[in-house]
Amino acid sequence: MGASATGYGVVGIGNAIVDVVARADDAFLAAHGIAKGAMTLIDPERAETLYAAMGPAIEISGGSAANTLAAYASLVGSAGPKGAFIGKVRDDQLGAVFAHDIRAAGVAFATPPATEGPATARCLILVTPDAQRSMNTYLGACVNLDAGDIDEAVVAAAAVTYLEGYLFDPPAAQAAFRKAARVAHAAGREVALTLSDPFCVARHRDAFRALVREEVDILFANEAEILSLYEVDRFADALAAVRAETRIACLTRSEKGSVIVADGAVVEIAAEPTVVVDTTGAGDAYAAGFLAGHVRGLGLARSGRLGALAAAEAISHVGARPQRPLAALAAERLGAPA
Repeated sequence: MGASATGYGVVGIGNAIVDVVARADDAFLAAHGIAKGAMTLIDPERAETLYAAMGPAIEISGGSAANTLAAYASLVGSAGPKGAFIGKVRDDQLGAVFAHDIRAAGVAFATPPATEGPATARCLILVTPDAQRSMNTYLGACVNLDAGDIDEAVVAAAAVTYLEGYLFDPPAAQAAFRKAARVAHAAGREVALTLSDPFCVARHRDAFRALVREEVDILFANEAEILSLYEVDRFADALAAVRAETRIACLTRSEKGSVIVADGAVVEIAAEPTVVVDTTGAGDAYAAGFLAGHVRGLGLARSGRLGALAAAEAISHVGARPQRPLAALAAERLGAPA
């Protein structure tokens, strides 16, 4: 499904977070009681303590869906169709940093900041030498996003509305997702969902399953997430289950590449060769690549290859955002439209 001439290609709805990314060793993680390779929610006091102890860091607007939209913008370039983001920040310094960064990346962002309540969210990410990332997240203002923050005109103008599973915890956010899906489908548009994390799935399995069955056209998940969603041990069983519940499913399997199922077709995409430095944002970038191809009608295989290429670039350096223009990289490697 392509975007209209005056619309958006993708609008993402998710957590508006400022990422703080630093290198660390296992001893640092142990000394500070950090669960390696996991995403742990922390309170404001813990956030201040860890931030003070971290080494030199990269600070940039983040959050899963926001990272996807930044990579999407890098892929489609000035040729469009443009991406947009809906997420909640506070009217504080980090809120201003988030808004500036995502707009500078080429993504439309117009959600009004909160004038009271928790501060803008931040994610403290420690990257160990084995490329594992351990995330410590203070969610702050972003979890207060509700149905009133959904810009219906933006959603109706986007070919795909992309929902971030990490935002699924608060009931108000679930209501916002449902509203966005209704608006998108009423406008003849598509709805995509990323499951984000197997622990998110375990907490809300029934609600996720209902959303996938009733509202989702395109599902993104890694192997652990899809196994958790359907409570099975074998990937083949999860594949069979998801084929019965959504139109398109893009399932990533790290170095094994990815599998895309749609309308009876099964397309296997090889992983792009790369040196793994930091796995942060690999799934976000894959979704960006697939969606950049999908909204331009490039087909499952070509869109999947764009996803694999974007993911490979994301894990080749520290930080989730692309460090070279993805449109040029795609044109060089795949001959994809810039």
